[in-house]
Amino acid sequence: MSQISSAHKVRPWWTAVVSGMASYIDAAAIVSFGTAMVLFQEALGITPTTVGMASGCLTLGIAFGALIGGRLGDRFGRRPIFTITMVLIVGAALALTFAESAPVIIGAALVLGFATGADLPVSLSTISEAASDDNRGRLLGFTQVLWSAGVIASMLLGGGMASLGRMGAQILFLHIAGVAILVLIGRLTVPESSTWLAARDERRHGVMTVRADRTSVLDLLRGSYRAPFLGLLGFYSLTNMVANTGGQFGSYILVNAGGVDLQTATLIGLPFIPLGIVAALWFMKIADSPKRFTYFTVGAFSWVAAQLVYVFFGISLVTAIVAGLIGIVGTAFASEGIMKIWAQEQFPTLLRTTAQGAIIAVARLFAALLATVTPLLVAYSPTILYLVLAVAAGIGCLIGWAVFRTRDQHHEFDTETQSESSTNA
Repeated sequence: MSQISSAHKVRPWWTAVVSGMASYIDAAAIVSFGTAMVLFQEALGITPTTVGMASGCLTLGIAFGALIGGRLGDRFGRRPIFTITMVLIVGAALALTFAESAPVIIGAALVLGFATGADLPVSLSTISEAASDDNRGRLLGFTQVLWSAGVIASMLLGGGMASLGRMGAQILFLHIAGVAILVLIGRLTVPESSTWLAARDERRHGVMTVRADRTSVLDLLRGSYRAPFLGLLGFYSLTNMVANTGGQFGSYILVNAGGVDLQTATLIGLPFIPLGIVAALWFMKIADSPKRFTYFTVGAFSWVAAQLVYVFFGISLVTAIVAGLIGIVGTAFASEGIMKIWAQEQFPTLLRTTAQGAIIAVARLFAALLATVTPLLVAYSPTILYLVLAVAAGIGCLIGWAVFRTRDQHHEFDTETQSESSTNA
């Protein structure tokens, strides 16, 4: 036990890199898939229906993977789950690389999404449990930088491979498979979480600590865990709807409602990527300090303000730039980054990945539901769409503010080793 604990203390950044690559692969899978489907559509003659089904399976797979993988990570440990998920990602990416038919593409997309979703909560808990109270936020914030790196790499590859037809799509999926193989090799050097091992042993031997006793899914809906669990569900589901709409439909809206040509609409997002990385690095700097809630509050107002730019000034190239600059602040300080930290710190070891998996799953499902009607809302009234998004961002951030203004600095890591009887008393 002491050796495992020591290893975690000595190599927290290595653990953060090889575990946090789950975020890189998540971003790469989503970005690459859209480009690859266009190339497959031309090369293999697959129908728009197949493209829609495959894309839907990828999204639903991520949601259900997070839900199931999170629970399995608490039951059987972090290490076996994040090893199996990497193997599945490699297999699914290779299947997509050499796919010849629609059923193979749809099935492989479902497996890729499921494995990617299952890996996220387990890998994040591995990072948080390898960290200390002094660097946990910084290490979790680093996963946001890796996510941005996945977006950049996939966009550059997609742009360079777009003229190669099917071979271009194959290179995109081989990129995912190659990265996953390297991550799998790296993860073989990461031991099981010493925190999870201690909680499991305490439970086996009847030691009634908080972390050994709180294992039921129902525990998330009662006692001190109910408020942060429901708060994170509301906060992240609503703000992720806003983020997902911007990422998935930003170019579509500019072209169809703003009169911007497709090339300009596509390229406008590129300058925001390095700015987003700078903002993510800034978040890492303040993630372990009491200042982070002040930054969260500023980010919350920025989220709402970015949507209202479109409501009051319409959709155009200028408003897209202004809203994008304002929105970077919301994305950095009042979105997924702070959710990851709160989700790790608010729940005990044997419920940690269960809670985060459920939060990610519900948020992805909400985003998928909104995505199905977004083109209709754009056609009917873009102003109404962005008013809806502004309200969603406002309510989501208000829920987060109300719940975590008194819980932001709470660390379950500090209290979960207490005996159950003393906690109840």
